[in-house]
Amino acid sequence: MNSRRTFIKNVGIAAAGAIILPSFAFAAAKGKRVGLQLYTLRDVIGKDVTGVIEKVAKAGYKEVETYGYSAKGGYWGLDPKAFKSLLDANGLKAPSGHFGLDAFIKDGNQDDLKINIEGAKGIGMNYLTVPWLGEDLRSSLDDYKKVAARLNEAALICKQSGLTLAYHNHDFEFKKYDGGTGYEVMLQETDKDNVKFEMDLYWVVRSGNDPLALFNKYPGRFPMWHVKDMDKAKPSINTEVGSGSINFKSIFKHAKQAGLKHAIVEQENFSMDPFVSIKKSFDHVNRDLI
Repeated sequence: MNSRRTFIKNVGIAAAGAIILPSFAFAAAKGKRVGLQLYTLRDVIGKDVTGVIEKVAKAGYKEVETYGYSAKGGYWGLDPKAFKSLLDANGLKAPSGHFGLDAFIKDGNQDDLKINIEGAKGIGMNYLTVPWLGEDLRSSLDDYKKVAARLNEAALICKQSGLTLAYHNHDFEFKKYDGGTGYEVMLQETDKDNVKFEMDLYWVVRSGNDPLALFNKYPGRFPMWHVKDMDKAKPSINTEVGSGSINFKSIFKHAKQAGLKHAIVEQENFSMDPFVSIKKSFDHVNRDLI
């Protein structure tokens, strides 16, 4: 009887642990999801990439997102192997990078795409993210349909290399045409399993749209967010996360619905030292949002 009671007691403890541990594990991993788009520090990173990466890690970030990779220049003068070593030395990972794909989207030329894939694989990325579309590629809904078709093609090529293709928005994708917007076309006409979206929350809000409405309509499509706040006095500029007008707490309540895996801070203008700024944003996201 005692052994039976002990067994039941232990099973009860284990069951309770099964309930408690997942939430504890999530809490323990919270800070690991906070990243920084290195474009935030574009004015200084090219001058001292080692020093900048060290300061990003010191601010508390565990992830970074790159931009500007080229076969000749690598990552700010470092080839992928050397840049990955720098990240490793500072406890950082780069799950995503911004890589231009205009040439492939325009005519299907895979040269730049293949170079970008090698750059992304070289530092262990999960996502190859398209950050921008040239104006000549996006003047109508038909143009966006062509873009969507090319994104599907690029996604299959990326998938063969173990990467997932993602698309990062600005506000131009929300321009209204008869029949909808370019963003809707891309969401509707790309393969939901192969093409993901990195939602820039600032640009969605600034364009007059509601992130929650998009999460409701396209659940699971947004594994990455750019967490960038809007200045209260001047909406055309950014400010530190938590200091502006965007209601991030409401948005983050829908993280699971959106499919969020990586919250990436970005800021393009500053009223204080950029390293003080990124620390302030990190603290707010890490403490109050995730």
